Amino acid sequence: MHDSQDMPETEITRERRSSRVFTRIPVRATGRNIEGRKFRAKSQTIVINAHGGLIYLNEPLELGGELVLTNPATEEEQECRIVYLGDTSEKGTRVGVEFLSPSPHFWGIEFAQQDWPSGNLS
Repeated sequence: MHDSQDMPETEITRERRSSRVFTRIPVRATGRNIEGRKFRAKSQTIVINAHGGLIYLNEPLELGGELVLTNPATEEEQECRIVYLGDTSEKGTRVGVEFLSPSPHFWGIEFAQQDWPSGNLS
């Protein structure tokens, strides 16, 4: 069960709790970068799950920092924690985010019931 040597050092390791869906969904991100400057950026998802997702951002960010994501289709906002910083390409840096509170409908996609721990169904 200890395969942490296969994980990038910049990832906060935890068991994956839900199905991953590879899809592009427009999203807006706001927060403060590593220099403390506020930013607002349009982005898109790479992968999503019931607890967060992977997006592209062109900002210097730090692991453990917080962002607010907005789904432009619904204008719903969700506070997130940065749990992964990946490689950088012309599209930006791959940034993994985790919702601070459960939000099963944020992406507008229904995730399977087993993707939500029974303690969070209230």
